[in-house]
Amino acid sequence: MKRLFDIICSFFGLILLSPVLILIAILIKATSKGSVIFKQVRVSQFNTDFHIYKFKTMHEASEKLGLLTIGNHDPRITKWGFYLRKYKLDELPQLFNVLLGNMSFVGPRPELRHYVNFYNAKQLQVLNYKPGITSLASLEFINECELLAQHKDPEAYFINEIIQKKTTQFRVSQTKKLFKRLENYL
Repeated sequence: MKRLFDIICSFFGLILLSPVLILIAILIKATSKGSVIFKQVRVSQFNTDFHIYKFKTMHEASEKLGLLTIGNHDPRITKWGFYLRKYKLDELPQLFNVLLGNMSFVGPRPELRHYVNFYNAKQLQVLNYKPGITSLASLEFINECELLAQHKDPEAYFINEIIQKKTTQFRVSQTKKLFKRLENYL
């Protein structure tokens, strides 16, 4: 049932948002070099890799300068990329990921393999679920870039604090859902 919801909503979402998607694509193409779409390998359900799609918000080859975006004014972010990120419009191409079945609307945010390699056994359990465009953790860490900018070693903070909270929070929310389903059967 969830997959059917994802297919229908992502399909109609892409159709309804197509004027916005086209406008953003034209804006990116007119103001920066390279592709309009940023494609990156992320880790999906069952610890498999897939390509996530986003609108490009950074200058070419920015990934080589670091994997984390530190602060809202990271110099790798383009002028319009700042606004696309601020309003989460860079995430709209993930509707294609949902339509293709790589992602769902709700689920843990897919992470880079580099960071999944730091997961402990409990944290790896989050990979039992299909990744999503949004989750409680993504709402809690909506200002993740600013949080990282406040720390002397942003990557260590990300690995030791943010990943821990994101994976724990998702496991707890899934456990609550399971208990709720069991209550319905009793």
